[in-house]
Amino acid sequence: MKRILITGASGFIGSFLTEEAVCRNWQTWAGIRKNSSREYLKNEQIRFIDFNYSDKTRLKRQIEEHVAVHGKWDYIIHNAGVTKCLHVADFERVNYDYTRNLIEALTETGNVPEKFILMSSLSAYPDPATAYGKSKLKAEQLLQSQSEFPYIILRPTGVYGPREKDYFLMMRSIQAGLDVTAGLEPQQLTFIYVKDLVKAAYLALDKPIVNKAYAVADGGVYTDKEYTAIVKRALGKRYVIRIKVPLAVLKVLSIVAEEISRITHRPSTLNRDKYKIMKQRDWTCDIEPLKQDLDFRADYDLEKGIQETVAWCKENHWL
Repeated sequence: MKRILITGASGFIGSFLTEEAVCRNWQTWAGIRKNSSREYLKNEQIRFIDFNYSDKTRLKRQIEEHVAVHGKWDYIIHNAGVTKCLHVADFERVNYDYTRNLIEALTETGNVPEKFILMSSLSAYPDPATAYGKSKLKAEQLLQSQSEFPYIILRPTGVYGPREKDYFLMMRSIQAGLDVTAGLEPQQLTFIYVKDLVKAAYLALDKPIVNKAYAVADGGVYTDKEYTAIVKRALGKRYVIRIKVPLAVLKVLSIVAEEISRITHRPSTLNRDKYKIMKQRDWTCDIEPLKQDLDFRADYDLEKGIQETVAWCKENHWL
């Protein structure tokens, strides 16, 4: 039986990664904080572990104690990280420093897995404009400097699906009859349904390929207007008021939202770093290497994925 550790398992992507490991009857370890929600981690086969990523000495001791009792992991999917936070420095602290501590702890204790997947982001490549993207790129560069560490880096584009909350807010707005878009010029967007991202991750584990990085998308390119049209059809919504917010206005709103989040001590979906992502007009990427090396083919285009997402949201009373 294979043993796998999935960090950030309580989150949107992590919960789906964990479900697939359980379906494969692997010994599945979910790396989550003790106070994290287990709403989507209720299968009795799932085992839990809470790592102290901030203290490498403590982390090494935790790994050694675990391995002594349960054996070392064959695979690790490092999915833990932050996409929004109160302080910009937290991006590097969590997305880079914690990743470095984990890699070094595994190496120094002699517990390097057969394969280590880093869940990065399209925002990290090739020239990140955001603090989030820069922190992910630093983690990638660290991995790429490890000659004896078998890794695969996945750079998903916009990930959506059941349980995801940012795209859900856009869907809810459209359901209310309002489509708010960033900028006056159209955006070229790419997407990956969460189940297809999971498929890519496990193909990366199954295939005898290491030390490569891949962009992950469904292969389609959509304008922001096409995205709205697909969501409208899935919601059965005929009429929506479309409002294009100029980037200058959006920047001001992002600054205000970020300042409010500092006062309330709650990270905001809208902030200066997010603004830099929203103002980018071209999110296209090349997935030919993913298709050729891993035989990846998406099971979901955007239409199918949105339909399934909307159905789930309605069944679970999100919409």
